[in-house]
Amino acid sequence: MDHVIRRPQRTLTREEREIVRGTALLNLQGGLIMGIIDPVPNPSPMSEDEGAWVREQVWPEFMTEIDGKYPFGFWRWSMCERGTCWNCLAKRCDLCVHRQEGGPRVDDNTDWVYDARGRGVAKVIVRPDDAPCVWWCRCPCAKDGPASDGSARRRRRAKQTATAKPGTEPAEAESVRPDRTVTRQGRRAPESLDEAQYTLF
Repeated sequence: MDHVIRRPQRTLTREEREIVRGTALLNLQGGLIMGIIDPVPNPSPMSEDEGAWVREQVWPEFMTEIDGKYPFGFWRWSMCERGTCWNCLAKRCDLCVHRQEGGPRVDDNTDWVYDARGRGVAKVIVRPDDAPCVWWCRCPCAKDGPASDGSARRRRRAKQTATAKPGTEPAEAESVRPDRTVTRQGRRAPESLDEAQYTLF
């Protein structure tokens, strides 16, 4: 699978952004890595109210506990419903996850049925039409062809050059982006949570 799979990108509403901002930082990072900060649901025969009832009344506790930690849930999304990768959300499209990996993440068209204790008991085929259930970053940026020479790529190249030649600092690294968050003791000064999260959207 080496071609770009174009699927619509979701734009979060103001209310949805507030939900994301209220997420614990560790879960926010996990959600960004998994592409479920802005999931795009497939059509469902269930309304949102019916789905909420099923989650509350039928799901076992281990599922509701994990699901409640993520802004729009954890267990609800198959691979093909995942949204935009964290690099593209941060305007670093030259480092798009799927550009780096060279292809979408294939989920083998399967999902699992779990018992009340969280053990997988059976595989279930979720897409009977043999269409691949994959996550392909929904950002409209180019996923193939030559990558644009964005600031993130320049910083990474400067870092790699510095690592390859110990004792020499490339001139480009200084001009690209000086790190103003390092204190006199060499430690990184903490960023405010709001500032760090706003850079993602």
